[in-house]
Amino acid sequence: MNKIVYMDNSATTFTKPEVLEEMIPYFTNNFGNPSSMYKMSDVTKKAIAVSRERVAKAINAEPQEIFFTAGGSEGDNWALKGIAFANRNKGNHIITTVIEHHAITHTGKFLEKNGFEVTYLTVDEQGFINLDELKAAITDKTILVSIMFANNEIGTIQPIKEIGKICKEKNVYFHTDAVQAVGHVPIDVKDMNIDLLSMAGHKFYGPKGIGAMYIRKGVKIENLIHGGGQEKGKRASTENTPGIVGIGKAIELATSELSEERARLTKLRDRLTAGLMEKIPHSKLNGPLGDKRLPNNVNLSFIGVEGETLLLDLDDAGISASTGSACASASLDPSHVLLAIGCKHEVAHGSIRLTLGALNTEEDVDYALEVIPDIIKRRREMSPLWEDFLKRGGK
Repeated sequence: MNKIVYMDNSATTFTKPEVLEEMIPYFTNNFGNPSSMYKMSDVTKKAIAVSRERVAKAINAEPQEIFFTAGGSEGDNWALKGIAFANRNKGNHIITTVIEHHAITHTGKFLEKNGFEVTYLTVDEQGFINLDELKAAITDKTILVSIMFANNEIGTIQPIKEIGKICKEKNVYFHTDAVQAVGHVPIDVKDMNIDLLSMAGHKFYGPKGIGAMYIRKGVKIENLIHGGGQEKGKRASTENTPGIVGIGKAIELATSELSEERARLTKLRDRLTAGLMEKIPHSKLNGPLGDKRLPNNVNLSFIGVEGETLLLDLDDAGISASTGSACASASLDPSHVLLAIGCKHEVAHGSIRLTLGALNTEEDVDYALEVIPDIIKRRREMSPLWEDFLKRGGK
């Protein structure tokens, strides 16, 4: 088997050559500490300033509202803990959802142990929150609403602008985990009334280990990392100049190509989804159809198969995929997202996520449509779950 088809781009992407090329000088020649006073440091200071401008432009923010982090998980932790501890004199209530990334849900559990109350909004069978439920959940003690822009497992894009409007009217801070959305769908933090936004460079063809936080001017937030005075005193640690240069270049490329690439990936996504559901009986699409779904996300459940075994078969065939969030792929527990949208345990266990990216082609989709149905058929023939399903008349 020589063919390799990478379909796990929501877990991570490769670093584009143009990004790497711009980064390399800051590993070798331009390696000065940006916080130092000598001339070499002026070069790195200017490079960081350029990247800050690039990130700000991509989401219609101001450069002084962009702070560089080590990635999405740090940003999510900073948003929740930073707002919680800086605003506990106003209230101790935070609202999020049951389908957030673990960087949010686990941070919520931590805050619950430290005197805060957290409401976890439910979602419908396609993964959308109910705006009326959100309105009803906000009290005079609510200080933050944190709802992800787009779900990492089923691709559901939340009504972010409407959520932002509600939060603004209620005078409550609004954070969105936009790790899956940045570089893939249009984002305007001003138009959407977003107060805080977290992103990660390796989700849009930048390097790993670098992220950024948008924090609207005037937001009252405590530091997560204390130490030196880097990032205008907001985030200590010697600046990761190569990474910062990389995320700046990557987001510039992603946003310049966004419209064209979004259309291309949507076409591939829909062809892959329709083809698999047509070829494989008793398959189920998890998440919504159309433009309310990330353009590259396919998440399907197959009755009578086990997801981890299916991944091994796909890997043998040269297809890299996932059973859900890469951060939870080592867990044998069913996806909390799939359970939240109403999937039974056995159905959730038989789910795979295929996420497309810049390198994927129509030929890749053809190959997946050729390989995956045969794998499902073979596995079902060996599965007692499938046999029981048939004995129940397909119910």
